[in-house]
Amino acid sequence: MTNRDGTPIWYELMTTVPDAAQKFYGAVMGWKFDKPAGGMERDYRTFATPEGEGVGGVMKAPEGAAFAPIWAAYFGVADVDAAAAMVKSLGGSVHMDPQDIPGVGRFAFVSDPQGALFYLMRGDSDRNSTAFSMMKSGHCCWNELVTSDQDAALAFYNKLFGWTKSGSMPMGEAGEYSFIGEGDDMIGAMMNAPKPNTAPYWNFAFTVPDIDVAKKAVERGGGKVRHGPMELPGDQGDWLIQADDPQGATVMFAGKRKAGAV
Repeated sequence: MTNRDGTPIWYELMTTVPDAAQKFYGAVMGWKFDKPAGGMERDYRTFATPEGEGVGGVMKAPEGAAFAPIWAAYFGVADVDAAAAMVKSLGGSVHMDPQDIPGVGRFAFVSDPQGALFYLMRGDSDRNSTAFSMMKSGHCCWNELVTSDQDAALAFYNKLFGWTKSGSMPMGEAGEYSFIGEGDDMIGAMMNAPKPNTAPYWNFAFTVPDIDVAKKAVERGGGKVRHGPMELPGDQGDWLIQADDPQGATVMFAGKRKAGAV
């Protein structure tokens, strides 16, 4: 893919019950699922917006994987092997060495020095990814790193991807909410975990057409809304809910609120 290094190009849910997860997210997001031929031997299904734009995949988590269920992002790089080596040199870990998926691309599964998991990937296609879009329904609109040391994390991702801090918002005792990206292209933010001893993780928000409809779908589908809907800063009229899906994976949904909704 031609996306710049550090661009989120794919999202993946590793879950204990893929069929149940597909049913849940299909109802909340309207995603269309497919099982591509070839590639990985284990159960893997991709999902796309109703318009057919690819966003990510769902797979059954490996047996005994203590980190699952979890959402993870694939960040695009030009050279997976070099990027994986840099992760190690910067104090991170490589949990799955660089390898190829025929017809798809080359990837590695890694973590930053604080322990947050993510993928590195160079796709075989020359087309840009459609997975991340801040304005389009059905896509991921925000990438949030919850970590134990955001200053150290920012230094790591700056050296790995070139990300910089593009502003911040005070969060009281929780410290700063630091916006991150490359140049003028903001992709998300990072924050220190509000609760001590929280294992660092990446958290993602997906855009829905109506936040209240999404909330009802989450609850009807067996998920748990932990916070929200809460109005986001700015003048865009956006609202957010933080939730756990029925298998326990943390996820966020963002969208507009119909006039008169409470």
